[in-house]
Amino acid sequence: MPITHHNHANCTAELISRAELTCAKRGTRLTEQRKDVLSSVAESHSAVGAYEIIERMASAGVRPAPITIYRALDFLLDHDLVHKIESRNAYVACSGSHANNQPTLLICDKCGIVDEVIEPETNSSLQSTAATKHFAINKIVIELSGICNQCAVSS
Repeated sequence: MPITHHNHANCTAELISRAELTCAKRGTRLTEQRKDVLSSVAESHSAVGAYEIIERMASAGVRPAPITIYRALDFLLDHDLVHKIESRNAYVACSGSHANNQPTLLICDKCGIVDEVIEPETNSSLQSTAATKHFAINKIVIELSGICNQCAVSS
């Protein structure tokens, strides 16, 4: 699991840099609004909802409209810069490039930290199983809820 007591500014700076490179490669723009939303999501390694993003951004300036946040989140999702935690209707910054493999998300029920695990075998197995059923997968979402090591140790 990610270390909870570290400088998130470094994580955020790396993420913004990766986002700028990704957008440049795809010929899209990382607008200031999108960058602000991405920074708000990246403030911690915990999942954050759209309205919490609005509150974070409002504390630093103007309160954005919900539709603005949702549009920015859709852009960031499309560019693999954030992941949506489907079970919580929340978002977390993507910790790295994982090409064609969807990460398994490990979500701590106590502290809310979210970590990514890449398991290519799991994705391949699901693709194979779906193919045998003549089913075309659009998206794979695997979320595991439990207790992270830091919370287990501190209990």
